[in-house]
Amino acid sequence: MKFGVQHPNFTHDSEGAVLVDRLKLVATRAETAGFDSFWVMDHFHQIQHVEQPPEPMLESWTTLATLAGLTSRIKLGTLVTGIVYRYPSLLAKIGATLDVPSGGRLFMSIGAAWNEEESKAYGIAFPNYREGVRSLRS
Repeated sequence: MKFGVQHPNFTHDSEGAVLVDRLKLVATRAETAGFDSFWVMDHFHQIQHVEQPPEPMLESWTTLATLAGLTSRIKLGTLVTGIVYRYPSLLAKIGATLDVPSGGRLFMSIGAAWNEEESKAYGIAFPNYREGVRSLRS
């Protein structure tokens, strides 16, 4: 059995460079404690089920790239990358690129996405359910 840590909330990590220092501390402690993986959400603003939208939310793929340089063993991934936020070919390139400096530690999880409000806030077209699922097959 393997265990991972999900870090869904940056609110308590402070702000600016201190936030990155705190994130490094959390990820390296998880790595040292023997956790197999470290996960962040792929959202552009905080979701209401966790905190309020104005709370801090780092972009997931940039965060994973940062963590790849700050850790050495723990696997890294998103819970879950919404396919509507990035073109599938671009997302594949991002994932393949990040897998190189991470030393093959990337978990890539994708889903059809669910947060229409967030998509609209960033000017991203939100497909209906069937279109979203169909895009996963592409």
